[in-house]
Amino acid sequence: MNHANNPVSAAGTLPLGDLTVNRLGFGAMRITGPDVWGEPKDRAAMRKVLVRAFEFGHNFIDTADSYGPEVSEILIAEALYPYPKQLVIGTKGGLTRPSRHRWDEDGRPEHLRRAVDGSLKRLRLECIDLYQFHAPDPKVPFAESVGTLAELQRAGKIRHLGLSNVSVRELGEARRIVPIVSVQNEYNLQNRASDDVLAACEKAGIAFIPWFPLGAGSALRPAKVKRVAARLGATSAQVAIAWLLARSPVMLPIPGTSSIAHLEENAAAAALKLAPPDLAALD
Repeated sequence: MNHANNPVSAAGTLPLGDLTVNRLGFGAMRITGPDVWGEPKDRAAMRKVLVRAFEFGHNFIDTADSYGPEVSEILIAEALYPYPKQLVIGTKGGLTRPSRHRWDEDGRPEHLRRAVDGSLKRLRLECIDLYQFHAPDPKVPFAESVGTLAELQRAGKIRHLGLSNVSVRELGEARRIVPIVSVQNEYNLQNRASDDVLAACEKAGIAFIPWFPLGAGSALRPAKVKRVAARLGATSAQVAIAWLLARSPVMLPIPGTSSIAHLEENAAAAALKLAPPDLAALD
């Protein structure tokens, strides 16, 4: 795969533990069927999207066992295995999908052990680069879930550990058990509820991976976003991604899409620099 002209490298790089990735990743949630459920209409087209994402320089791909469920991980292996050396795959476990519209927490040790083994098999890996606990389970002590993943890391099944959907307190609790290299919380121009978690990640040098970086479209609609986009000759999506990149040096946005046209549009955001007046207008 030719990396000579990858547009994503314009965003710079970020460490994930002892790994280094370009600071604009690819979220592989949208390559499944509608509602992140079942098979996509065209598997071959989704494999092409994944290959193009890597060619554009997205060398961090984020997925989860619950996307499909299982479909996203299987497609990643179909499209990209044997994996290029520069590619880092992050997956998640701890949410189950009993039906299309349900996402149920399951942080029990026995579930997480099965989940890690399942992801290893589907992704055709012996060790997962980044495994993120998808969401705290109110029915299971948080330390018990994190401790189980720490055991699996010591067993050689996981290289680095991350968290998702956590508070500052939970991040601190996890870090007392095991090193944490990333946190993935919802965050975008319209939803900054995790500002405190982002600040904690900055202070600790932990990557912050904003999910729903475009707010499922809500971050693209405000007039202020459209005005800045018009002034810069950019799209609203490019402005929303560029804002995230400018927000913090530890930010690792992962916009996802099932369309190569959108993939190109999002990748071009890596080179979009927002001047102080633009940032002030968006704040």
